[in-house]
Amino acid sequence: MDLELDGRVALVTGSSKGIGEAVARGLAREGAVVIVHGRDKTKTEDVAHSIVAEGGRAHAVLGDLTDDDAVDRLVASAQAFAKPVGIVVNNAGGSGRTEDWTTTRPDTWATGYDRNVLAAVRVTTPLLPGMRAAKWGRIVNISSLAALMPPSNRPDYAAAKAAMIAMTASLAKAVAKDGITANTVSPGTIRSTSLEEAFRTAAANQGLARDASWPDIERTALPLFAQVPAGRCGTLEEIADAVAFLVSPRASYITGSNLRLDGGMWPGL
Repeated sequence: MDLELDGRVALVTGSSKGIGEAVARGLAREGAVVIVHGRDKTKTEDVAHSIVAEGGRAHAVLGDLTDDDAVDRLVASAQAFAKPVGIVVNNAGGSGRTEDWTTTRPDTWATGYDRNVLAAVRVTTPLLPGMRAAKWGRIVNISSLAALMPPSNRPDYAAAKAAMIAMTASLAKAVAKDGITANTVSPGTIRSTSLEEAFRTAAANQGLARDASWPDIERTALPLFAQVPAGRCGTLEEIADAVAFLVSPRASYITGSNLRLDGGMWPGL
């Protein structure tokens, strides 16, 4: 299926590693011009150079998304590379220190909200006028299954990610008439570098060798972390493919949605 993304310009925040990197690479494979963003200059430029080496088109921009001035500079740099940015994937964010309801502090909540919700707002709002003028735009905000199935720990993170879903639904209604869509993707248990390390440690505690094959590690460790009916972790590529479809012209009638990538998990399972 041709997703008709050739030449479209996409800014992917937090794309120097993990989910963001996978999304950037996926969009580049579909022909998009990708603006790779991060705070670490070396890592960010390495991802952009790697995409180019593989035949894609990419540029690197740097900036702290909790700093208004830094975001202004980042957006100006992104707009200077090619045609106006028509696709924004707000992936940057994440959680801070692990807290529960006996240790949680208001400042942790404020920091998490700033890092996730307000960062997406800072990046998206200056790009909306260009999308409105073009009568075309795509915005995808990366939330988390924690927003829908909050655990007892890290309540600040779950609340911030839930706010992103509500924010996206509001935005979708405001820009639909301009040919712009806004959707959220909420990943569940996804195989990443940090998750694999945690799984290997857990499996070793169960008597399995740390260097065992991934299927054996996954089979042993996954039930200790989550009850996933599909019986496996999701992959970074599966998230990238979902995002690529949502930002394509083929998804023009999908807006305000929250796409779960969770292997069939539901509350109570």
